[in-house]
This record gives sequence, structure tokens and C-alpha cells, in this order.
Amino acid sequence: MTVITDWGFYVVAIPAVLLLGISKSGFGAGFGSLAVPLMALSVTVPQAAAILMPVLLVMDLLGIAAFRKDFDRRLLTFLLPWGLVGIVIGTLSFRLMRVEWVAGIVGVFTLAFLAQRLLFPPRADSAPPPRWWGAVLTATSGFTSFVAHAGGPPVNAYVIPLKLSPIVFTGTMAYFFFVINLAKWVPYAWLGLLDGRNLGTSLVLLPLAPVGVWLGVRIARRIDQKLFYRFIYLGMLLTGVKLVWDAVAASLL
Repeated sequence: MTVITDWGFYVVAIPAVLLLGISKSGFGAGFGSLAVPLMALSVTVPQAAAILMPVLLVMDLLGIAAFRKDFDRRLLTFLLPWGLVGIVIGTLSFRLMRVEWVAGIVGVFTLAFLAQRLLFPPRADSAPPPRWWGAVLTATSGFTSFVAHAGGPPVNAYVIPLKLSPIVFTGTMAYFFFVINLAKWVPYAWLGLLDGRNLGTSLVLLPLAPVGVWLGVRIARRIDQKLFYRFIYLGMLLTGVKLVWDAVAASLL
């Protein structure tokens, strides 16, 4: 087992892991999707995604421990099967696509969702999104999570309008992504992404996992609900711009 020794990799990997940990607490949930794009400044997207797998496992365990009683069981029962459908689609199509294109689609969708929320804000008496739309978005979340650990924006687009409290929103997302990320281990191994160098590098970054989650949990339990969702929107805005930029830059090469 070896590790990446290039210092430039750690310059981008350390903040990426901390952002991912903070997002796992629920605070700044959109920022988590920036982790792989950040690390992809130094390594390939598939390698970045593979390196983050053990880190994600530790973060997910810490997340569900912190919010073990704060989740919507009925909502999870609906979300998880569709998220796993997205994992299957991602596994079968992984070798057939450029990850940058998928990232660009996620980015466009994220920005479109934000524009819709700003131009046509929901009223207090507005109905929640239809379940068929939730199924589409959640399957998309499983797919983009598999490809680039960028599952947050699609499922957020469905869950945010449900107007859960910040703690229940955080706990529900923690349990959802714990199952989704756990389901990715076998296909990642089957695709040959979990090699010794990637796993060794992940062990170097692992101590940062609880630091990011701890920071996020501390903030999430003390923040006003309106401000909480504003930070989520900001994270999704930055994520959308970054993913679209990467897709455009890759298509011009």
C-alpha cells in the first residue's frame, strides 16, 4: 500500500475533505459536491471519488450517530429505493461516459433549481413536489453520487420544499447518504477503483473526517432555519457554477 506524495494534491484534498465533513453535518449541504471537483484539480475524477470512499464511510457513521433520532423514517422509505436505482444505473454506465458531462448536467440542474426558487418562491400554502418528481430526482442523486459524490443537489431539490426542520433535514440526509455510499463499495471494487494507492492516501486524510463533521454539527444545531437554508442555497450555487465550468472547459479541450 502506497500513498500520493505530491504536496499539491494535499493542498486541494485537505480543504475538500473538511468541506465534505461540514456538509455531512447538514450545514452547507451543497458544499459537499465541491469535494471531488476540488480534488480533481490534482487527480482524475474517478481517483478522487475512490480516495474519498473510506473518508465518506467514517463521516457517514459520525453523521448518523450525531442525528440518530432526528430523521423522517417515512421519507427515507421513499427515497432509498430510488437512490439505489441510480447506483445501478451509474455502475452500468460508468465506463461509457465522461464524468465531466455528468457533472455539467448536475450543475445546470442545480442552477435551474436555484433560479426557480428565486424567481418563483413557494408560498406558505404551496403543495410539496409530486412523488414521481421526487423519484426522478432521487434516482438522479444516486447516479451523480456514484459518479462524482455529487448526489446532494438533486435530492435537495426535492427535500428542501418539504420544509423539514434543519435537524430533521440533516438527519434524514445523513441516513440517506450512509446507505447510498455503503452501496457504492462493491461496484467501486468491481470497477477496479479501490486500489492500494487510493486506499493508502485515504488513510492519510481520514483524521480530518471527524474534524469537518464536528464543525458542521456544532453550527447546524445553533443556526436559524432561514439562515440555514440560505447557506445551502449558497453551497448549491457555488457547486453548480463549478460543475458547469468544468464541463465547458473539458468540452473545449
